[in-house]
Parts: sequence; C-alpha cells; structure tokens
Amino acid sequence: MIKENFIKLYETNFRESWDLPSLSDYGTDTTFRFGEVAYEIARLHLLFEQCRVGRGDKIALAGKDCARWCIAYMATVTYGAVIVPILQDFNPNDIHHIINHSDSSLLFVSDRIWDSLEDEKIPGIRKAFSLTDFRCIYQSGGEDEDLSSDAIDALVTGRYPGGFTKDDIRYADVDNSELVEINYTSGTTGFSKGVMLTGNNLAGNVTYAKTLNLMFSGDRELCFLPLAHAYSCAFNLLTPMAVGAHVHILGRLPSPKILVKAFAEVRPNLIITVPLILEKIYKNVILPQLSKRSMKLALSIPLLAEYIYSQINRKLTETMGGCFCEVIVGGAAMSQEVTDFMCRIKFPVTIGYGMTECAPLISYSNHRVFEPASCGHVLKDIMNVRIDSEDPYSEVGEIQVRGENVMRGYYKNDEATRDAFTEDGWLRTGDLGMIDAEKRIYIRGRCKTLILSSNGQNIYPEELESKLNNMPFVMESLVNMKGDKLVAWVYPDYNAVDDTLVSPSDLPVIMEQNRINVNKQLAPYEHISKIELYPTEFEKTPKKSIKRYLYQTL
Repeated sequence: MIKENFIKLYETNFRESWDLPSLSDYGTDTTFRFGEVAYEIARLHLLFEQCRVGRGDKIALAGKDCARWCIAYMATVTYGAVIVPILQDFNPNDIHHIINHSDSSLLFVSDRIWDSLEDEKIPGIRKAFSLTDFRCIYQSGGEDEDLSSDAIDALVTGRYPGGFTKDDIRYADVDNSELVEINYTSGTTGFSKGVMLTGNNLAGNVTYAKTLNLMFSGDRELCFLPLAHAYSCAFNLLTPMAVGAHVHILGRLPSPKILVKAFAEVRPNLIITVPLILEKIYKNVILPQLSKRSMKLALSIPLLAEYIYSQINRKLTETMGGCFCEVIVGGAAMSQEVTDFMCRIKFPVTIGYGMTECAPLISYSNHRVFEPASCGHVLKDIMNVRIDSEDPYSEVGEIQVRGENVMRGYYKNDEATRDAFTEDGWLRTGDLGMIDAEKRIYIRGRCKTLILSSNGQNIYPEELESKLNNMPFVMESLVNMKGDKLVAWVYPDYNAVDDTLVSPSDLPVIMEQNRINVNKQLAPYEHISKIELYPTEFEKTPKKSIKRYLYQTL
C-alpha cells in the first residue's frame, strides 16, 4: 500500500500553495489560484451536503476540459464521493449508458453536451450542474432544494463566518483502499468498461511522478489532452495539483497552429503528449527537409550532420516553448522512425507505457537513459511485470502486470474482471512484448491484432502501419489480412496532394510505389500485397488510436 494518502496530498498542498496560480483556461481571463480552487471546492462540498450526497455516491462529469471541470473532479474525490469522468467525444447514447451503468446521481456537464442529452434516459440523475458556472440546470421531480448561487453563498457564510482560509481546508478521511474513480475506457478492440480505481492506484501514479523531479511548485504546464482520460488526468491534473504547478488548459482541438501559439505563450516546463503530435511535426515539417538532395549530401558528412541535427533540435525546442525539461509520450505507440530520429538529434523525449487499468502508468525512463526501442523501465517498487513466454528476454508473449497501480476490477462486470486477471492474480494487458535484464519493456503489438501468416509467422500490423504512415501522401493506414494476403487500407493526405502538382487520380500509382518501397523494409512474410484507398479517416478513440474492431470485416 502507498504510504501517502491520496486525498491528504491535496489537503496539504492547497495550504502550501495557497497564493500560487493553479488552473487557467487558455485564451481567457479565467485563472484560479490554489486558494481559490480550495474555496470553490468548499462551496461544492456544501452543495453536495444540500443534495444529500453520501460517502461513495457516484458523480458523473462530462464536458469540455476547463478549470471548472478540474474543480468538480477535485471536489468530488475530496468529499469522499466517486468521480465518473466521461470523455466529451462520446456520443449521447454512450453518455446515457455510462451515467446509468455507473449509478451516478449527480452530473456536472457542459451546456453543449447537456443539450444533446435526454433527461428521461438518465432517470438516476437527481440534479445536473453547468460547468460554465456551476449553476443548477436540472432537478428531477420531487427535488426542490434552493441551489442558487446566493443560497450556496449563504451556506458558505454560515459555515465560515470569518471567511474561508487555508486552515479551513479539511477533506474526507478516505483510505487508499477505497474506490475513488470509475473510468470508462474507449479502447481499440471492444466495448467500454468501467475501470474501478482506488485512492492507492491514483496515489501510486502521483507519488511516483513526484519522485522524478520533473514538475515543481510554480511550474507551468499546457494541458491539451482530454482530462477524462487516465493518462492526462494523472499528469495534467492530479500531479500538478499535488506539487503546486500551474496548468493552462487548452480546451480546444490541438491543431498544429493552435499548439505552436499556445506553446509560445505558456512556455511549459514539462510536456505531456501523444505520438500523433511529434509524428505530424516529423512528417510534415522535418521529413520534407531531410528528403532534399542537398540535405542528404550534407548529412553524409559527420561533422556537418551533427551541426544540422543540433539546429533541428534547437528549432523544435523553440517551437514547443523552449523551457521544457522533457517531452513524455504516452497513450499509444510512436513510430520507431520518429523515435529514432528524435533521439538522434538529442531531443529530450521519452516514451512511457500504461493503461487505464493501471491509472495509468506501468513503465517510464528519463530521456537521458531512455532506450529508443523500449517504453521505459518498470516502475521500481510500485509495479511488477512478467512476460507470458518461455523466454521473456527473446520470445514475445503477453505483458502481465501487478502492483500498486492495478485496478480493483470492472464495475458491475465480474466476468470481464475474471477474464482480465490470470489465476494467480496478474493483470493481462493484452499487449505483446518482451523485457530485458534491466526491466525495460519492449512492445510488439496487441494480442487481439496479432496476425498469424500462412507459414506460422507472427505479424504485428502496428509495425507495418508505422512504416507505411511515413510514406508520401499517406495520412494513416490500417493493415489487415484478406484471405491469405496482407492488405493495407490508406486514407491519403489530401492536404499534401493539394500543396503539390499531384492529381488525386495519380494516387493509386503513388500508393503502389509506396507499397514497393515499404516492402523493402519488411521481411518477406510481412509483405503487403495491395494498398487500397480508404475514403475517410478511420474512427478513433480519444487517444487517437484507430478503433480496429470496426474494420475487421472490410
């Protein structure tokens, strides 16, 4: 059991960081200092009392990332209730289902999402509150409490007649073994399940992050990943809130143009991202320059190559704000070509590994010791990993884990919980990989996406797609078995087509050349027999991973 109590982490830090900025909605004048966050939490605790919320009751949270989203989350867990964050990209039917399945009785929601919901389809919700200003926007029949701002202000005055101070911060005594969050996954291979996370699971991630000396009191962080996802929540919210860092919440689609502007203005001290961001920079900005004949010639001269790489590093660092100590990539696998290049130019990047069921971290290494083909070392003293193979150092097998970060199970789904664990209590990750003597993890693919060739060879489609995605005019790809042949579906990069003299009618010829070139990088049994153009982008999870199960019958 983790020694530090999850809830008390915030009780302590809110007092120590009282005057420091805590949460800002990027592009607006909205900023909350830690003392103001603590005050808003106190108001919501009184609101919960008025709503007769009990210990362990479920409170759903669905909306665009913003400072009040964070405050609603923190208020719920510090009260002793269970938070149910819902990704804003879920469609209304999925949101209805999650609210009902989780037994949520209160709902904090963005106005836009609320307009898309039907209250008769979420009968368990007694009250709903807007994330714009926490006003009550719905009460079910028979619920008639006065929950206006004036009424809550009066309750605050009555509870804290001398004004709310840091000494008034008192949060629920919640043992780390208790349920704190139910996080509904949105995976690439199947139906969403409610992951039950305890205080210990979350504390394991936060306390480990604090030991890394990457984030400090007063630091700036830019949050552009969905907070309802475990990866972003742990390191864009829970860790900054525990150390006194200032989180600037982007709150909009992180297009390259918007991100570059935000990086320049916020100048974050640590960057938490997904592979897609760096892969787009590499493919759209760096690779075209490296492909020029003059550049290839220059890079063949060692001293000149070293200078060019240092200049690329400098420009990329400036583009991302220039103040960060490290860029941590997680949420999905990053192209090996991009990883190798970033390490070649000595860019401070590292790749971690985790899953919602571990809240989420399993492995991580500082960029100074990061091995480019790996996804870091298993978390020392927190997590254990084994490979389900006869020789975990050379033979691929399922990665199985146990330790402080591992979930309690799936909410109201005993069958799925049993299937998730081995008979001796190890969590099946569903990922295939190996480990080395220093406990670094090397991932090869997903168990459910592994393709067995006609001659018995294992094929990992993600590895083929990674290579194909770096070919000209390829936006994204999906490799699957059709009969006994490997076929790749490609959604073309039409922006690149428009920026050149290439005609869309030329794409089949270009893709055939891409097929020939990518096959030169592959073993014979991995050769792609055909590339077919796909008319639209593939449907993705919020982490931007393709929902592969939707395309198994193509």
